[in-house]
Amino acid sequence: MNSLEIAKSCSTYSCWHPLFALEDLEEGGVPVYTQLLDQAVLCERLSEGKVSVRLADQQRGPDRQAEDLHSQVQFGFVWACIGPNPQLLFDIPEYHEPDRRNVCTGVFGVEVSAPRAIENFLDMGHFPFVHTGLLGIEPHTEVVDYQVTVSDEPNEIVATECLFFQPQAAVGSVGGVVTEYVYRVPHPFCAILYKSCPFDESRRDVITIFVQPESEERIRAHTMMSIVDPESSDTSIRLFQQMIFGQDKPILENQFPKKLPLDPLDEISIRADRVAVAYRKWLASGGVRYGVIPGAQAT
Repeated sequence: MNSLEIAKSCSTYSCWHPLFALEDLEEGGVPVYTQLLDQAVLCERLSEGKVSVRLADQQRGPDRQAEDLHSQVQFGFVWACIGPNPQLLFDIPEYHEPDRRNVCTGVFGVEVSAPRAIENFLDMGHFPFVHTGLLGIEPHTEVVDYQVTVSDEPNEIVATECLFFQPQAAVGSVGGVVTEYVYRVPHPFCAILYKSCPFDESRRDVITIFVQPESEERIRAHTMMSIVDPESSDTSIRLFQQMIFGQDKPILENQFPKKLPLDPLDEISIRADRVAVAYRKWLASGGVRYGVIPGAQAT
């Protein structure tokens, strides 16, 4: 099978996928081209915040909706589903809290598969070596034991009790602190991180990565922060997150293979990789074949 046939044959074809931050599209402007699951699509921002998404090789007919793909706006992003029967999109309740800063922090093109990008997002072990002085620092390199739960309803992975010492955990942080993380994976190519909030100990900041699979080995990673921070500017919030992802990008692009092997024997795992192991099993059990190397084919 080619990549398009693989996409059509697996569960990701009925998933919602991010395309653009709504704020990056000019209302009433010309349609903007992008790629999703090996297909060229055009996205257009209409009036009153509505959007239109269609396959790029389809001409617009007199009935605007007749050729449109399923689309919606959520969390500040335009989402589309190429399949005829889209699944429900997950929710992030914190995003709707009125005192939060909801900031789209950038989109990053990366030559890697979507599952590899998600697995990297879930990995605390690389903090001291890739994000030195920010999310980690030597000699604080140990990933202490944590808990992972895989549920059927909702169908997602949640990792709790994740603790890690961080010199600067957030743009508004001052001084090093042991940060508590909760990871949530509600979608094969999307992940949500909840972490200690420096301005309110009773709440958590939210950091997301929504991955748009352009092809099996090329993505656009859309990032967003929903945080309690009355002091930092939107620009400083964006720059902090862009600096973090800029450090991850070369690591991701040097992954080999670019697709994620699902065979548990193909790449050595340790206790710190517990959530990554659960993620790979979850992808396999959910019938995800796009951007991965199935167990029987792993080399």
